[in-house]
Amino acid sequence: MKIELFNDHFQNYKVYGIPKAQLVIADIPYNLGNNAYASNPKWYKDGDNKNGESEFANKEFFDTDKDFRIAEFMHFCSHMLIKEPKEPGKAPAMIVFCAFEQIPMLCEYAKKYGFNHSYPIIFIKDFSAQVLKANMKIVGATEYAMVFYRDKLPKFNNNGKMIFNWFNWEKDGKEVEQIVKEREEYKHRVEVAERALLSLWWNNPELYDYCIKQAEKELGKEGKE
Repeated sequence: MKIELFNDHFQNYKVYGIPKAQLVIADIPYNLGNNAYASNPKWYKDGDNKNGESEFANKEFFDTDKDFRIAEFMHFCSHMLIKEPKEPGKAPAMIVFCAFEQIPMLCEYAKKYGFNHSYPIIFIKDFSAQVLKANMKIVGATEYAMVFYRDKLPKFNNNGKMIFNWFNWEKDGKEVEQIVKEREEYKHRVEVAERALLSLWWNNPELYDYCIKQAEKELGKEGKE
C-alpha cells in the first residue's frame, strides 16, 4: 500500500493528482478563533491563573481556525469521493469530526452537495480539558463525528463484529508536547553523535573504522534476535 502525506490546504488538492476515494476522514476546525485554549489550564502559565497568561492565551490552534469554509469543504468531498457503485458494499462515505454545535450546519451543507443521509458517532472520555470551568458548568467530555453518505448505506468491515455508534476515547499515554520534546532531544543526540564521528574520522580514521565495524556487529546481533 502506498501512503503519501501532503501538508497543504484541501483547496489545493488538484495540484497533487490525488485519486478519488471510497472514504474521506476529516477533523475540521471548530472555528474557535483566539479562544482555542479557553477553559483550558494552558491559558495560564503552569496552569495557574496566579502566574498570569501563557503563550497560549488568545491563540488559535492553526491559521484556519477562525474562518473555515464548510461549503468549500463539502464541495471538495463531493469531488473526492467515488460515484455510487452498482456493486453492494462499495458505497462511499465520509466521517467528519466536529464540534457538537457544528452538526446542524454540517448536515445542512451536506444535503446541498448530495449527502442526504447521516448518523452520529460519539467518543466518550474520562477526562475534560475544560477544567477551569469545572465548578461553574457541565464540562465537555465527549467528541463527535458525523458519517455522511449519498444513497447506499456504506459498509464498514470489522471482521463480522458489530460496530457501535459510540467508542471509549483511549489515551495515547503521552502528551503531544512530551512526544515533541523527546523527538527534539533525540534529534539533538543524533546531531552530536554525527559531529563526534565526523571529528573522529578526521583525526583518527583507523579508530573511526573500528567503531563503525563494532556498531555494525551489534546491529547485526539485534536484527537476528
